[in-house]
Formats: sequence, C-alpha cells, structure tokens
Amino acid sequence: MPPRMAAWQAGKPTPRVKIVAVARRAPLLLFALAFAALAQKYDGPRPAKKDIPYLLRAAQLIPTEAVTARQEGKKDDVTYVIDGASSPVVTPLAEPIFLMQADKIAPAQMELYKLDSKNGRRELQMKRTHLILLEVTRLTPDGVWKLEVDESLDPGEYSLSPKGSDQAFCFQER
Repeated sequence: MPPRMAAWQAGKPTPRVKIVAVARRAPLLLFALAFAALAQKYDGPRPAKKDIPYLLRAAQLIPTEAVTARQEGKKDDVTYVIDGASSPVVTPLAEPIFLMQADKIAPAQMELYKLDSKNGRRELQMKRTHLILLEVTRLTPDGVWKLEVDESLDPGEYSLSPKGSDQAFCFQER
C-alpha cells in the first residue's frame, strides 16, 4: 500500500490534505487581516468642512482654494480658466498629502492637474494636459480620506478637481 494511502487510512493528514485545509482557511484569514487594518483608529487631524481637500502639513490642515473654473474655447480645444495668477494656498512639499471628509464628492473621482499661469489667470488646456496620479485611502468609516500625490510635483500651480466637474481646489507648490 502506498505511504499516502496508509497514512490516510490511519487517520493522519497527508501533505496534500494539509495544503487543501490551509487553502480553505486563506480567504478567512485575508478577510480578518483586512478587517483589522480598517479597525485601526485614525486619530490625526480631521477636516473642518466636508468635500474640501485640505493640505496636510505636520498635524495642521490647510484648506485648498475652492473655486469654480469656467470653460472657454471650442468643443475640440476646451480651456478651463480660474481667476487670479496664483493660489494663496502654498505647500513646500513636492509630494503633498490631502485629507478630505467625503460627503457629495467621491475621493476616488478626484483628479490632479498642473495649471498654466498666463495673463493674470490660471488655465488648464484639456488638449495638452497631463493627469497626475493620486493614491486614495479611506482612513475612517465616517468618510475621512487621504489623497497622496503619486509623483514629485514641479513648482507651479495645481488643481484638484472631481472628474467631470468645474469645481477646482487649487494650491501652489514652491
């Protein structure tokens, strides 16, 4: 009789049975680990207003400049325009982190764009734009989210905007 068959008849688990038993428990273990990660309490600063991204600097939150961009141009060559040459909100960090208390705006729909400062205003030409990637993480069950810039930003003007919206949350990196 083969050794596996003899072990099985004797009631001892064979190596194959052990692997199957571990594989069946793996989804439960992964679920438990994911739940434990979510259960960790976030005790950092919290945004004062909903649906506004705040720059995180140490333990201080600075609200971004909330404005409405207006469209100019033709259908094929749309330009979004924001009044003012620069945002009053400044960060020295090349990879800023934002916190946001989500209500009506879905943090995963936020997009980051570099703006051009021309003629006393900020512009975004959709034809020549480069979308900057964000990593979005839920911090609390009640909707506090962290948005991290995925690449180093060059000095200049920037706008976070919900996808498909003319809302803009501006800041500048120095």
